[in-house]
Amino acid sequence: MTAAVLTVSDGVSDGTREDTSGDLLQELLEAEGLDVVRRVVPDDREAIARAIEELADDAAVVLTTGGTGLAARDVTPEATAAVLDRPAPGIAEAIRAESIAKTPHALLSRGVACVRGRTLVVNLPGSPGGCRDGFAVLRPALAHAFELLAGERDVRHRQT
Repeated sequence: MTAAVLTVSDGVSDGTREDTSGDLLQELLEAEGLDVVRRVVPDDREAIARAIEELADDAAVVLTTGGTGLAARDVTPEATAAVLDRPAPGIAEAIRAESIAKTPHALLSRGVACVRGRTLVVNLPGSPGGCRDGFAVLRPALAHAFELLAGERDVRHRQT
């Protein structure tokens, strides 16, 4: 199964910053047994939306990192919303709720989660810590999300 990591960053795309958040997400996804493809785009709404569309064609999950804050160039949530089929607000809400316990800056995150086709798309912050914490929230539900999105008919809704 394939996962995609989309790094949204002017600095990474122009080569002036390292992609530490993308590297971390790749490592976390590979630890789950997923093959990972990567892409980097600048903070440009059209480039982000196009990349999500293309990556979602082949990946079970697309995790974005970066562009979720309040700055004028932080447009990842808007680009994601432009290509979604169905929202998955509980994911973004849970990630923010967990993060707020660690840093008040989580209040400023505008990341969204959605479904495009049979692909889960989740916006994560641009920091390695935010990516690590967000993935920790998402990880326990990931396998079940894959089953549901694949249309498996014998999936039982599990109570935990």
